[in-house]
Amino acid sequence: MEKNKQLQNDKKDLRYYAKVHSIETFGAVDGPGIRFVLFLQGCHLQCKYCHNRDTWNMEEGKYQSVDEIYETILKYKNYITPNGGVTVSGGEPLLQVKFLIELFTKLKKKKIHTCIDTSGMVSLTDDIKKLLTLTDLVLLDIKHINSEKCKDLVGFDNKLELNFAKYLSDNHIPIWIRQVLVPGVTDDEKDLQTLKKFISTLNTVQKIEILPYHSIGKYKWTKLGLGYDLADIRDATSDDVKRVKTILGIS
Repeated sequence: MEKNKQLQNDKKDLRYYAKVHSIETFGAVDGPGIRFVLFLQGCHLQCKYCHNRDTWNMEEGKYQSVDEIYETILKYKNYITPNGGVTVSGGEPLLQVKFLIELFTKLKKKKIHTCIDTSGMVSLTDDIKKLLTLTDLVLLDIKHINSEKCKDLVGFDNKLELNFAKYLSDNHIPIWIRQVLVPGVTDDEKDLQTLKKFISTLNTVQKIEILPYHSIGKYKWTKLGLGYDLADIRDATSDDVKRVKTILGIS
């Protein structure tokens, strides 16, 4: 009884416990090489195209300790090193920054590559800055370069994420820029030219990824009894992606 009570108290310390949604042990699309991908629970955005709608609620998911997750990662170390590593995604992983500082500190001691998949829609607190000193790569999902369109699409304007991108660049942190291509929403040529110009101001962008919108995740919204605002939007095609890449000047 006393042990269970102590465990509950420990779980209130967010340095040592995280709310976890799921784990992928052999990820191949969230950073270089083979990745151990940790999906954390909780997101403050309201992306209309979200295909992981079940990650939003912070009250769901399950608590796991930093030691538990770390020991699990070590079981796969021979597969994910030296060319891969660990990627933390979500949800929005930076909502659990204190836990990530503890986890990444352990991973860096083992020389394991660390990566965060984030919207960058957070304030640059001291904790965030500390975490970024332990981060080898940031997959930065720029939701929309037009601030008003961004607010309509995800519930927030883009001021924080663009400021986050500049901070990464100014502090020599490698970036892979990502944008979801939603036909009729994020593919306006004028907006893409603005995005191209913004990216050109960043010094540490290693890669630009255009992620074609798909409606596969719609069933999760339906399962939760929620309406899906993009129900009339078609899935993006390879031709759509090719067009956007041409505008952005990438191959």
